[in-house]
Amino acid sequence: MVGRSVITLDDLSIAQIRELLDKAQYIDTHRTQVAHTCEGRVLATLFYEPSTRTRLSFETAMLRLGGKVIGFAGAQLASVTKGESIADTLKTVSNYVDVVAIRHPKEGAALVAADAASVPVINAGDGGHMHPTQTLADLATLRSRFGRVNDLTIGLCGDLTFGRTVHSLIETLCRFGDVRFVLISPKELRTPQYVLNRINATDSCSYVEVSDLSEVIGDLDALYMTRVQKERFFNEDDYLRLRDTYILDEAKLAKAKPDMAVLHPLPRVNEIAKEVDDDPRAAYFEQVRNGMLMRMALESSVLGDELPGFAAYENKEVAA
Repeated sequence: MVGRSVITLDDLSIAQIRELLDKAQYIDTHRTQVAHTCEGRVLATLFYEPSTRTRLSFETAMLRLGGKVIGFAGAQLASVTKGESIADTLKTVSNYVDVVAIRHPKEGAALVAADAASVPVINAGDGGHMHPTQTLADLATLRSRFGRVNDLTIGLCGDLTFGRTVHSLIETLCRFGDVRFVLISPKELRTPQYVLNRINATDSCSYVEVSDLSEVIGDLDALYMTRVQKERFFNEDDYLRLRDTYILDEAKLAKAKPDMAVLHPLPRVNEIAKEVDDDPRAAYFEQVRNGMLMRMALESSVLGDELPGFAAYENKEVAA
């Protein structure tokens, strides 16, 4: 993984993803030991669209590894306002830093950035396309709750058309195999055909499309809620009509399994009632922590900075 850009998780093998999951688990229990792993390194966070969690997560990950951070949050703060291309920005920034995290509203922008840069580029979300580090957080959360990321029935609910987190998660889970997807959305926000094709191409995976959450919640091991994203709509009337289609509350949760996990990439609007936060099945703030840990694992890996003690820990785990 050293020196490699990560635009989608297809850039990584299943073995590499499993190693990142193991590294994140190790980091969580060895914070002091890893605190100087990336000392002397600099991360650039180039965020061309608003973000709180993802940007702070990338930055905190590098700071906790002993590195430093530069960057901007919002295209209005970048030279793009003067007409500079993404490629030129990346060629410039590559002279300053060791690794770049980029978020951009246009699909494919992260790939353009990676092609232009001379340092590793990590996709922090490009339009409605992919969000690989959120998927790593999702995988870590599933594994922490169930001890595995397959042999599960997973419901994905809400905006399945524009939800890049949904697309990334489905495609990656198909690589692990043996997952039953329940796709819950209004007809206007159904899963794109290219994502359905990925499920169909995986013999051990299957899907059903439904519109009623209450009807299927009792069958699910995990429920992945998403918000209807106002920024993806051209027509505000359509957004307002669809925004409140699905709201998860305690009444719906009463029909779910006692150990079902509720995930959400955040931010939420009103699709999960605040009362759900105190339910032990709520895993979405756990996802936030896991996201930081996975980004720590990923940043150190693409830089080739070894986590002190991890090799011995891994050998011990394998022997066990």
